[in-house]
Amino acid sequence: MLEKFIPSLHLHTIYDIEVDKLRDKGIKGIITNLDNTLVEQDSLNATDKLIAWLSNIREHGMKVVIVSNNKELRVASFARPLGIPFVYAARKPWGHPFERALKLLHTTSRDTVVIGDQLLTDIVGGNRFGFFTIWVDPISETEGWPTKVNRFFERKIYNYLKQKGYMPWDDHL
Repeated sequence: MLEKFIPSLHLHTIYDIEVDKLRDKGIKGIITNLDNTLVEQDSLNATDKLIAWLSNIREHGMKVVIVSNNKELRVASFARPLGIPFVYAARKPWGHPFERALKLLHTTSRDTVVIGDQLLTDIVGGNRFGFFTIWVDPISETEGWPTKVNRFFERKIYNYLKQKGYMPWDDHL
């Protein structure tokens, strides 16, 4: 049970991801969370740095889909100008949004990674279906109340796993 909370990799930001290494591992698709993973919560537009990162992903022959628990208007208004397919109101960590994302990417769980800032939604959801999971630090401390509740439990789980030696990287929370 505890293994579902343990990401394959922890990095501080998406910009720390070595895209060459993903491609060399056979990765063809990226499922990513939106808020506090790609941009600050409710940021209306992508930053120039994010646009360059997405361009680099595409240049490496990989595709991206956003899977967010947020509402359609929020996700669509961010993703459409970037030409990124998306799944909204995803209800992560449950399975259907990940299955829908794979159909949009035309990939499998073996050649797709899941990236997100929350253990309880992104990482658990990705691990449940056998994805390589990358846990990144949240971009901002500004979050809605459901995420604040998740963070409370996330800190407890993280601290327990860290104490038991399951989280070998620098302190996260």
